[in-house]
Amino acid sequence: MTLAALGFLQLSIADILDILLLGLIIFFLFRWIRGSSAMSIFVAIVSLYVIRVLVSAFNMRLMTAIMDMVLDVGVLALIVIFQPEIRKFLIRLGNRYMNSAQGRAILNRITGKGKTGSLTSSEAVNDLTEACRRMAEDKTGALIVIVHKNPLEEIISTGDRIDAAIHRRLIMNLFFKNSPLHDGALVIAGNRIVAARCTLPITESKNLPANYGMRHKAAIGITEESDADAVVVSEETGRISFVKAGVVTPIQNINELKLLLTESMGEQ
Repeated sequence: MTLAALGFLQLSIADILDILLLGLIIFFLFRWIRGSSAMSIFVAIVSLYVIRVLVSAFNMRLMTAIMDMVLDVGVLALIVIFQPEIRKFLIRLGNRYMNSAQGRAILNRITGKGKTGSLTSSEAVNDLTEACRRMAEDKTGALIVIVHKNPLEEIISTGDRIDAAIHRRLIMNLFFKNSPLHDGALVIAGNRIVAARCTLPITESKNLPANYGMRHKAAIGITEESDADAVVVSEETGRISFVKAGVVTPIQNINELKLLLTESMGEQ
């Protein structure tokens, strides 16, 4: 007996392609949320959809109506439940497009803006690295975000705008323990300090060393969700870390930090 003889499955080439595309979407969704708290919910929703298809195929009208109502409400519930994952996915998708040359050209043409700068002079790099060295010696905690192509306006809006030239003494004063702006992150774009006391997203990764505090987790979070880099000075150990794309690089000496920042500038 062929499937077409059952009366409810009449497969064509378009149907086969449709099934393959759906399978690919489910596969990538599975990879995307694997290991997260949403995994069990995803499996439950897929199971409900399979049940909906089966009861419809066997012409069970009452069960089909009930499953339709459940799935209609489930779409809204899905958006609410998966909101963190959806937000992260859309941010990564947008950043990937913005980081491409064609995407930046189109965006700049629409907005009329040039590219958002990172550190653009060796003097700015020197001042930043020297400030980090002195704060590490004094064990002054610091979290500095370096903007690249993604302007991070939503992050900057959470803090206090400054718009000041980069200077080692200013950076050290901002992170001084009694300073009202020492909590949160300092955001640098181009050769300017644009904001302080900014709130950053915390990474959801569970595979982190036990000695990583909130500054490290925030630095990993912002570099996972954008193309920004981050520099962390630990208040407990005085160690400096450079964070890029969610990867933490411990800094052994200040020249290593200077080299990483210079290489980062060269990617613009």
